[in-house]
Amino acid sequence: MKKNAREKKSSKERSVPEQRTLRLAAVIRYELFKFVMQEGLKAFDQMLEQDREQLCGPVKTKGSAGDPVRWGRTDARLSMGGRRVVVSRPRVRQNGKEVGLPTWQAFADDDPLNERTVEQLVLGVSTRGYDRSVEELPDELGAHGASKSAASRRFVAVTSERLEAWSHRDVSDMGLVAIMLDGIQVDEHSVIVALGFDESGTKHPLGVWLGATENAAVCGELLDDLIERGLDAHKRYLFVIDGSKALRAAIRERFGHRGLVQRCQIHKQRNVLSHLPKKLHPSVAKMMRDAYRSRSKVTAKRRLQQLAAQLAADHPDAASSLKEGLDETLTLKGLGLPDWLERTLSSTNSIENVNGRMRAILRKVKRWRDGSMIKRWVATALLEAERGFRKVRGYKGMPILVAAIRGDAEQINRVDDQEDAA
Repeated sequence: MKKNAREKKSSKERSVPEQRTLRLAAVIRYELFKFVMQEGLKAFDQMLEQDREQLCGPVKTKGSAGDPVRWGRTDARLSMGGRRVVVSRPRVRQNGKEVGLPTWQAFADDDPLNERTVEQLVLGVSTRGYDRSVEELPDELGAHGASKSAASRRFVAVTSERLEAWSHRDVSDMGLVAIMLDGIQVDEHSVIVALGFDESGTKHPLGVWLGATENAAVCGELLDDLIERGLDAHKRYLFVIDGSKALRAAIRERFGHRGLVQRCQIHKQRNVLSHLPKKLHPSVAKMMRDAYRSRSKVTAKRRLQQLAAQLAADHPDAASSLKEGLDETLTLKGLGLPDWLERTLSSTNSIENVNGRMRAILRKVKRWRDGSMIKRWVATALLEAERGFRKVRGYKGMPILVAAIRGDAEQINRVDDQEDAA
């Protein structure tokens, strides 16, 4: 007991100097930060004075009529440390009009505060907690602009501007080969996300649309929007979808036989298993995986048809689900693609991985006000996820895919033209 008491006392004695050291370190850190801030502002003020001297000449120099003249100083606002601060800015006037100083314009035009606000909120800082998340500035700088309302206004303004620019971005020069479409649920809204793959295997977020994935009108609008932005409706593309009949119909209506559709094999497997008792899930899932991994399209189709025949008697709904759209789950079979590229583009996993990153950001929002807010946040989350994009797995096989899906494009165009004429 005495030994434990001595140990506790010794620990307490050691903690006192440690606490003093930590407090002293915090004070030194703040004073150092304050010193650096003050010296930086002095240097900034010297740069402004140099600009004024270049315009007006040295102090007490008499210029000719109409030359720029010194006009005292005024308080002005500048972004610093996630806030706005008040600094004294030299003034110059000429012919009754204010003359801008190059250094001030360079700092004022490049407003890092908006980007800082978006970055903080995307990382999970609430608008209420924004003020606490930025650096503490000396009182004499009159720091402001970190309140809940100010942070919220900046976030809405920046994300609205980004969404507007991004949703009208030209896609004609991206060299798109494949387009993957999938939906996520946000609050009470369904949001359809489009992800493009170019000839080098690079991924491109193409847009977001609000509406149900089974809504034919919305599916048609998203494809029409891509066509208006430069997607050539006379070229052949690979569309990877989850099995939505509305998406399938919209693709056929706008691209005809040029729209090569690959139904997601993972979604097909889930749909089949949903009609089966759990005890059959492992065996049926394995048989479907083995069939999809067959190198021959003929072999894969035969295995799936045999499985459907086995299920038909006891589980007719599962058999019907397996046979529905079966050929489109095997679209990429027989094209000679590398295993990883075929496997990647045979499911919507690539876009679902992106959706997972987006959900990690979206779940930080506690209350959704309307559809426009959802669309802004989804677009912001998608552009944030784009920072971590890598080329599609098996990208070295993309030239094979391009040759395969566009090699007979002229023949397909002739068939479509004949059907349209009829």
